[in-house]
Amino acid sequence: MVIPWQGFPLSKLIEIAQPMESAKYIQFVTVFRPDEMPGQKKRILPWPYVEGLRMDEAMHPLTILSTGLYGHDLFNQNGAPLRLIVPWKYGFKSIKSIVSIRFVDKQPDATWSMVAPSEYGFYSNVNNNVHHPRWTQATERRIGEFFRRPTLMFNGYEEEVSYLYKDMNLNQYY
Repeated sequence: MVIPWQGFPLSKLIEIAQPMESAKYIQFVTVFRPDEMPGQKKRILPWPYVEGLRMDEAMHPLTILSTGLYGHDLFNQNGAPLRLIVPWKYGFKSIKSIVSIRFVDKQPDATWSMVAPSEYGFYSNVNNNVHHPRWTQATERRIGEFFRRPTLMFNGYEEEVSYLYKDMNLNQYY
């Protein structure tokens, strides 16, 4: 989806928090209120939902904490009050309704990587050369468009973010 998010760079919050140098990753935890959010009662996923990034990914200026979209504050269904946006990664990395942020020294758990590690890697960069085990990722269809288009590496942000992964095997670390 192409969405006009508004918010602020996550790096600004990290600078205020001044994590210890031992922090190599950042972990996000979502709200857990099954009485208010019926989908959490189904236990299809372990709740609360968790996600994580490396610190260099978190510090990238394209990584934002969103407070709104389309010129309005976030609605609950869009992740109010605060949502992570990492535009070069798959959408499930952009955790909604953040209630806790932790700086950690080891790669943190991430919900989909725990539930289906052979299908959802920790990094989850948009990589059109690594297909999901059950479908191709070579093409995509944007909301409002009828025809499919080629999926771009890093969701079209290759020039801006590829240096973060220059020495990594992106087929292994997907």
